[in-house]
Amino acid sequence: MSYHPSKDISQVQAPQIPRDQKVNGDHDDDHDDERITIDEINQQQYQTKVSQRLSCKAPSNIINISSSPMQKVIPPLNFCPVERHLYRSGQPTPLNHGFLKQLDIRNIVWLAAEDPSDDFLEFADNNDIAVHCIADMGDGGANPWDGLSENSITQALRIITNKDYYPILVCCGMGRHRTGTVIGCLRRLQGWNLASVSEEYRRFTGSKGGRILVELLIEAFDMSSIPIDESMAPEWLLSQ
Repeated sequence: MSYHPSKDISQVQAPQIPRDQKVNGDHDDDHDDERITIDEINQQQYQTKVSQRLSCKAPSNIINISSSPMQKVIPPLNFCPVERHLYRSGQPTPLNHGFLKQLDIRNIVWLAAEDPSDDFLEFADNNDIAVHCIADMGDGGANPWDGLSENSITQALRIITNKDYYPILVCCGMGRHRTGTVIGCLRRLQGWNLASVSEEYRRFTGSKGGRILVELLIEAFDMSSIPIDESMAPEWLLSQ
């Protein structure tokens, strides 16, 4: 067995580390410093791009809306188009006046037993709208639950079948029974069957349903009492 004497530890020199090389613990700090520097540069570039975009002018075809329209367009209770330029509803309130202006209503057929409200009459007067009060005290009485007489129905239909009165709004207090009576008789003139007429009428009566009296009036209405003048009738009535 050979024996090699060990070297004197005190004479062993530690390895020299180059000045430009760091130990592992210091190496991570360099990357952290480098990463922070890159993040700062990216942030500066991002802010520069945002500033450039904000400084660009918006295209001329883009409209900036700073607030919603001030005027609200609200239709009256139970409003519905019947035919071209012919509409039905309950009594309009001041909230509905802007909506009616857009329809350019020229005549209103008022079917309720009571007089229209003062706001309604003032609106009609200010906008050159004629109000035809068909039902009076002698027609069905003052009770709003009473139905229209055949005379009142005839008067209303003579206006509706004359295109010179258009655009027309047919209405009563709620736009249900009296308005439904006149529109139902108009449908009879158009050749609708009774089942379709009743279905349309009940669509506006709400949860309480229709009234038998109204449906009987529509069924018994004498259509020959409304002669149709082809020179004065609306086109949609002649095309039936």
